[in-house]
Amino acid sequence: MKIAAFVAASGLALFAAACSKPADNPSGGSSSAAGAAYKACMVTDTGGIDDHSFNAGTWAGMEKAKAANTAITTSYVASSAMSDYQPNLTNQAAAGCKYIQAVGGLMADATTAAAKANPKIQFAIVDSGNGDQANVYPIQFETQQAAYLAGYLAAGYSKSGKVGTYGGKKIPPVTIFMDGFADGVKKYNEVHKKNVVLLGWDKDKQDGLFTDDFVKQDAGKAKSDALAAQGADVIMPVAGGAGLGTAANAGTKYTVIWVDSDGCTTTKYCSVMLTTVVKNMTDLVSDALGKAATSNGTLLNNTGAKGTLQNNGVSLAPYHEFDTKIDATLKAEIDKLKADIIAGTITVNSPAQPK
Repeated sequence: MKIAAFVAASGLALFAAACSKPADNPSGGSSSAAGAAYKACMVTDTGGIDDHSFNAGTWAGMEKAKAANTAITTSYVASSAMSDYQPNLTNQAAAGCKYIQAVGGLMADATTAAAKANPKIQFAIVDSGNGDQANVYPIQFETQQAAYLAGYLAAGYSKSGKVGTYGGKKIPPVTIFMDGFADGVKKYNEVHKKNVVLLGWDKDKQDGLFTDDFVKQDAGKAKSDALAAQGADVIMPVAGGAGLGTAANAGTKYTVIWVDSDGCTTTKYCSVMLTTVVKNMTDLVSDALGKAATSNGTLLNNTGAKGTLQNNGVSLAPYHEFDTKIDATLKAEIDKLKADIIAGTITVNSPAQPK
């Protein structure tokens, strides 16, 4: 499956619109008049619709599908805590939603349970498998591939010889970024006979630094402050909205590699962002919803969709304001690594990658 480029102008416009909660419903949102033919609903993870990350990117995919098919109406309900997942999904099913989009691996069990209880409703989930449910469409990503390129870039750009990362929670959709990043740093050291040190994650031990939160910016700031104090001058937070605490305090001490959605188009911190490890939730979700809406009630194939470097489901975002600051040779090396991964010459693995 070929996926349209994430940074298409229309997608960016939709994404910008997605980052503000609709004013007419403080507990959720609706972007189309009631009574449309195909009711599509989303339940956010605890990061909320304004996380500038995977919730916002997924919502943008819902909106993109609606823009392409006026029979689709879209709405969302925000989850404030993990205990909200099950009732939110159940309530969406009871409200007559024909397509229900869950966001994040933490929602896997709740989504499976809701799908079992409502076998005729089409469910989809980002960053998780289908739990062997026929009516759950999994949308997953080989994120380690793009994170590998980011790790190589970070090691090549670092002046201190130390780079860092931390996560929101120790779960596969987070650690997959950290694994790829670690391997990219390792590759740079092998190629250039360097010893750039990665702080915050040990791939072999599968252990590292976590905020245990995807929302609190103070927690993100504390982790990046600790990494910077140890000498890290490039930091990749994999922590949703909590990572904004890192971005807000970057600058002279360190630069940031953002994740999920291009930080230069979704946050106000472009000036400190070296690049972003992009997961193209927008196009994969739009594609799934678009197919479901025209399926005449037939469930989507529950093998789902998988984003890779080859199909642009994962990528490195443009370097934006850092484009002229990155050595041309380093850029060329990263381009070659990308081509080698796509060709299968280089394989990037993570215990957390989709099975």
